[in-house]
Amino acid sequence: MKFAIVYFNKAAEKIAKKIAKKMEGEIYFSPSKETMQKLFKQGTAIIGICASGILIRFLATFLNDKQNEPPVIAVSNDGAHVVPLLGGHHGANDLAQEIADLFAGQAAITTASNAQFSCALDEPPMGYVMADVALAKKAMVAVLNGEGILLDGKADWFKNAGYEVLENASELVDRKGVVKIAISEKTSDKNTLTYHPKTLIIGVGCERYLPANELIELVEKVIKENKFAPHSIAAIASIDVKADEKAVNELAAYYGVPLRLFSAAKLANENTPNPSEIVRQEVGTPSVAEACAIKAGELIVEKQKSKRATCAIGRAVKPIDVEKFGMARGQLHIVGIGPGEEEQRTISVIKALKNSSDWVGYGFYLDLVANLKLEQIEHRFPLGDEEKRVRHALELAASGKNVSLICSGDGQIYAMAALVFELLDARGKRALSENAKRVEVVSHSGISALQMASSRVGAILGHDFCAISLSDLLTPKEAIISRLEAAAMGDFVTAFYNPRSKTRTDLLDKAKEIFLKFRSPNTPIIIARSLGRKDEKVRIITLGEFDTSEVDMMCIVLFGSSNSKSFKRGDGKQVVFTPRGYDKKVSQ
Repeated sequence: MKFAIVYFNKAAEKIAKKIAKKMEGEIYFSPSKETMQKLFKQGTAIIGICASGILIRFLATFLNDKQNEPPVIAVSNDGAHVVPLLGGHHGANDLAQEIADLFAGQAAITTASNAQFSCALDEPPMGYVMADVALAKKAMVAVLNGEGILLDGKADWFKNAGYEVLENASELVDRKGVVKIAISEKTSDKNTLTYHPKTLIIGVGCERYLPANELIELVEKVIKENKFAPHSIAAIASIDVKADEKAVNELAAYYGVPLRLFSAAKLANENTPNPSEIVRQEVGTPSVAEACAIKAGELIVEKQKSKRATCAIGRAVKPIDVEKFGMARGQLHIVGIGPGEEEQRTISVIKALKNSSDWVGYGFYLDLVANLKLEQIEHRFPLGDEEKRVRHALELAASGKNVSLICSGDGQIYAMAALVFELLDARGKRALSENAKRVEVVSHSGISALQMASSRVGAILGHDFCAISLSDLLTPKEAIISRLEAAAMGDFVTAFYNPRSKTRTDLLDKAKEIFLKFRSPNTPIIIARSLGRKDEKVRIITLGEFDTSEVDMMCIVLFGSSNSKSFKRGDGKQVVFTPRGYDKKVSQ
């Protein structure tokens, strides 16, 4: 869900920003009526730090569909009072309580069901899914009018929430009516309010590189034959060697449930009706599909087969907590946090950091994102331990965790992304564990230093450019010099990473020498230090006057091409740009 945080006076600005940060929402100051209505129609949750009357007047003409309206919440200027106005059963009540907790305030929950019962019929607890939300409204009205619930199935949460649950039909004597509710893994009667408990585990096995459609068709066939409701599927389960199997992952995505994994050792001990010696020789356990399914508690559908896949179904006596069931496929997020400025982080990066259980990185980089830290476990490494850092992140993810490997700038540019894939491909002494090789890897792009340096001074990267690292720790000096000559001869704008350290000073001098053979001494160059940090400093000078001794490892240096130009604007700011040639296009 997207969030819009709106306010109409400066006194509410501080509260608005705090809520926006918590919800990752977009702030609107004094939005028009049309903007508010557009947000509402788009299904955006609206949190107004304002009088409730403002929100009501702006949205009144659109209040005609209770089932589809997004949350609308009014918050007092001090955050002490939070009132969910609309969408109470679509998350507004919970959202209001979350905002109230943020400011140690009070949420005024006014919906009748929440006032009388600890949860409404259309907001079942975790582990239960309604077959038809529309039936809940009529049932809730009947219950509020004093009718009892006749329950077909078992679910303690009704009594725990304060509902009157009738034990048998004899209790219906002298009552006006009764609400019939079913708890079942089976497909539901369209006229009965049915809750599907997430108690089913679909155990699967398949050949390597199986097309996903074969596995999906097999599972669908078995589910339909047994009249199971897909909503009751808690997870897809398989052996851990299938963690990266496309068909298995796509099956889990098809049903919108997590994939859970078990080692061969944990599956081999299960007593299953259809063991296979061939399977045991192949993966170390005589059963995969049935052994995974029986982990739920009871095997209710024995192994079913297609040409290259198997599935079985297990059932638990109560909804399954999938966080404690088996092991998740680990995820490694390669996170590029940009040069350091909070405003320069992408939404994708922020979400990855917040959703990760563990952060791995050079200590300085971890400090740069400390404001996003909640309960994540930090794994700090000194500068120079790159392979240890990446290996640790991959092995940590192999244990089923969601891990962020934090890089400055962009992870793809002189950072850890290439090393991640190098280790995934490594053999021999550098080889990772088998589980580490199967983790999911997701890259989140960040703003690179060369991009930000260019943006700070204008657009020096406006035409063809390249980047060269001047560190000869991993690249031979001869190769670096060859690249310098090629870049200078090719007339590229050139960005220099790792330009100069305390012990490595000669290559930046060599770069200046080579480029002066092909560039005018008046060619603009950029020296950018500590971009996006408190001590940021950006200078524009010429190639001829460039003093390499003022550069260190906290800098990035950009040499312009022969076409790069510099000029001073009316406000006195010096800018640099590299034209792409549009003047020639206009003159034709």
